[in-house]
Amino acid sequence: MNRTPIVALVCALGFACGAACAGDLMSKDAYKAEKDRIKAMHKADEDRCKSLSGNAKDICHAEASAREKVGLADLDARNQGTPKAQEELMIARADAAFAIEKEKCDDLAGQKKDLCLREAKSMLEKARADAKANRKSADAQMSAIEKIADARKEAGDAKRDADYRVATERCDTFAGERKELCVRDAKARFGK
Repeated sequence: MNRTPIVALVCALGFACGAACAGDLMSKDAYKAEKDRIKAMHKADEDRCKSLSGNAKDICHAEASAREKVGLADLDARNQGTPKAQEELMIARADAAFAIEKEKCDDLAGQKKDLCLREAKSMLEKARADAKANRKSADAQMSAIEKIADARKEAGDAKRDADYRVATERCDTFAGERKELCVRDAKARFGK
């Protein structure tokens, strides 16, 4: 069975939803407006399915539901901007493709139907595994970035402490009010 149209549909849904409101976190109004737009599109898709019958109608409903679920997951992923939200988006895409493919398998019978369902289930399991691996990879990258930032901060703090010690040692060459002024200046300069 040719899976290219299904993969293309799921990818197109992802790219279309991703391009619709690209950017960082959304305002509540923008989020609500986009969610309402997705719900309205779903209602229109469902209305188009009413004229169909049999398995074609089931496939149409599966495609409409898939577009809605992927659209909402994409909206949440763009709004949250976390690896977990991206994983949930990838899983929503996989589940959507599986639901559509499962309905298309109903047109077949016997061993062909069983094989079609096994292939669809296999695609779902692979996509879910990829989603989990991508999230773990993103989490590891974020952890590495945080460790690098911590190391740079510690190095900066150590350098500042060393510079402060040198500055206060220079102040020891002075006496009285001038020494006090020098120490105050060093404390102000190095945040001590």
